[in-house]
Amino acid sequence: MMRRSTTLLTTCTALTLALGATACGGGPVSAGGGDKSLSGQTVTVAGVWSGSEQKNFQKVLDAFTAKTGAKTQFVSTGDNVSTVVGSKIEGGNAPDVVMVPQVGVLDQFAKKGWLKPLSPTAQQTITADYAPVWKKYGSVDGTLYGLYFKAAHKSTVWYSPAALTQAGVKPPKTYDEMLKAGHTVSDSGLAAFAVAGEDGWTLTDWFENIYLSQAGPEKYDALAVHKLKWTDPSVVKALTTLGKLFKDKQLLAGGQKEALNTDFPGSVEKVFGPKPEAGMVYEGDFVAGVAHDQFGKTIGKDANFFPFPAVDGGTAPVVSGGDAAVVLKDGKNATAGMKLLEYLATPEAAAVWAKAGGFLSPDKKLDLASYSDDVTRATAKSLVGAGDSVRFDMSDQAPAAFGGTKGAGEWKLLQDFLRDPSDPKGTAAQLESAAAKAYQG
Repeated sequence: MMRRSTTLLTTCTALTLALGATACGGGPVSAGGGDKSLSGQTVTVAGVWSGSEQKNFQKVLDAFTAKTGAKTQFVSTGDNVSTVVGSKIEGGNAPDVVMVPQVGVLDQFAKKGWLKPLSPTAQQTITADYAPVWKKYGSVDGTLYGLYFKAAHKSTVWYSPAALTQAGVKPPKTYDEMLKAGHTVSDSGLAAFAVAGEDGWTLTDWFENIYLSQAGPEKYDALAVHKLKWTDPSVVKALTTLGKLFKDKQLLAGGQKEALNTDFPGSVEKVFGPKPEAGMVYEGDFVAGVAHDQFGKTIGKDANFFPFPAVDGGTAPVVSGGDAAVVLKDGKNATAGMKLLEYLATPEAAAVWAKAGGFLSPDKKLDLASYSDDVTRATAKSLVGAGDSVRFDMSDQAPAAFGGTKGAGEWKLLQDFLRDPSDPKGTAAQLESAAAKAYQG
């Protein structure tokens, strides 16, 4: 959930919202415009989701069934999507649709010849309803293969309103103001930030937000595909900026050692759990789900966010992640799979999960009223409002050996930097060495 995250009445509400159904009972839902043309077919969908995410996506699949008559089957792959899907293709048991959580994996699938280009209908909807940047991240060599159905907003800093009120500080507008506010929070008795250093991916997200704001989108894009070396002065500067936070024991809950022993859920617990140790935690919009589901916090009252602030006079960053739906050529029902993609591209489909919660859509045609709370509406508005300035998570664009492997590459090197942030230039050189090796392979 982190990385990449009912009752009959609830299901009925979601379906009614999505399909315009006028009744909900034991029989089939009547869907406006549904022609049941896919009756008798089963679409197999593979993805990383489990738990509440899988349940909520199932509501979307159920709405598709109600509309078309096609049955669906969801297969949870765990985090290693490419390995699982590759083995299923080799075994002659390929799913029809895969929800791909990384740009790099989508690129890999396309270059292996596994994917069907999106249908003209799906392409038209995406062109009309999504910012061009989402089309770019779903394309490989100019061909559109992926629809970004679920997005993450990874430029949100979550805080305890009680902690900031007690310290007498307001949500900051710049990075320097954020560190200054952090010191004030620290003076009032709580550490400023809980940092999940045990999970290297959270450290890449810190770096990416600083780099996008400080260095700008052009350099960000170049670094993401290794056209710019990690030894570039802009990287050293961003690491130096990040190092100011990492080396400040007043700002980190428990200092560097404890940060390196704190995983992502643990970092949320340090702010929103029963024994708070910090006032703020940086991560994506999915922090809200953990704060609410695990610690019973009311989002907007007990937990809120401010946008990741601008660095050194740059523009405030909007970094995103997301899951793209793709259709596999080898799927037994690839034609029905493409119909599912055409459905997923519509605001009608997005509204089902938006109502259920724990979801953001990059579809600008989705009515913000579809979201169930004001905070989610605010994050969705920020994501859609950023338009083409949104940048996809950089480490998710990289080869997995560099940007997505525990104990290796960027994850490990940034953990080493958290442990000892005294040599940004040396860290940049190590990052370049690891990147050069991974991008060649």
